[in-house]
Amino acid sequence: MDLVLNYVDYNFFTPYVYPTTWPEDEPFRQITSLLIVTNLGALVLYLLFGTLSYYLVFDHSLKQHPQFLENQVQLEIKYALQSLPWISIPTVALFFAEVRGYSRLYDNIEDSPYGWFGVILSMLSFLFFTDMCIYWIHRFLHHKLVYKRLHKPHHRWKVATPFASHAFHPVDGFLQSIPYHIYPFLFPLHKVTYLGLYIAVNVWTISIHDGDYRVPDFLKHIINGSAHHTDHHLYFDYNYGQYFTLWDKIGGSYKSPSSFEGKGPHDYLKKLKSGELASIKKGHVDELVNRDSLKNE
Repeated sequence: MDLVLNYVDYNFFTPYVYPTTWPEDEPFRQITSLLIVTNLGALVLYLLFGTLSYYLVFDHSLKQHPQFLENQVQLEIKYALQSLPWISIPTVALFFAEVRGYSRLYDNIEDSPYGWFGVILSMLSFLFFTDMCIYWIHRFLHHKLVYKRLHKPHHRWKVATPFASHAFHPVDGFLQSIPYHIYPFLFPLHKVTYLGLYIAVNVWTISIHDGDYRVPDFLKHIINGSAHHTDHHLYFDYNYGQYFTLWDKIGGSYKSPSSFEGKGPHDYLKKLKSGELASIKKGHVDELVNRDSLKNE
């Protein structure tokens, strides 16, 4: 994060905002700047990529699904915008530790123990490490002692849109982001690589809420994409993973997406429109409602 901080200091904060007598490396100034940059960056990432995904990828016919809430898009955006500033507070504490040099981030490829191979290896290990950690954190958030207080707000969106991606309770959102932040304190990582990965995982989070279930056949049961995550929202106890299905298979929580079996939300809508579901519509909705009710008990 010091790369971003140095850039905005040089081009904006120092010449236009802060007194010239206030040193750039003064801790309180760094914390203040990080709060501003983190909140603005989160807003830009969320609103920019969420909007692009909503208008260019998301299938708007899903808004006709009986589990899609009235004014859901506005509710998702409102909830996310209320949560992001709170999530930024502990996030900035970790960014501040990075800026002060407590992480294992490095500037130059030459600083990598194995050169370019080390950079590529660190990217793969970042994905493996964060996927593993988020799986268990996510599964913990489904425990009956914490689900209703922390994670249930995110499951309000049964048939999600890209704007549901960051519509978390603040504690929930921060807990699931912790693996991204602690990785560079445990393992060496190139600074530009880390910044790129951080942006990429946020875009990925948006993409698994976009309702686009198309995946190459050979990746259907490897990548935890939108189809898998949609079933997680609908059926709760399956597909906790972030990028891959590995930990769901290890943990016994993997479920082949219903959309791959002709039973997904799009298929339901097609049958509903054709009149085939007159006799089973109520049963389908009741099943989902009952699952939600059990979670609340």
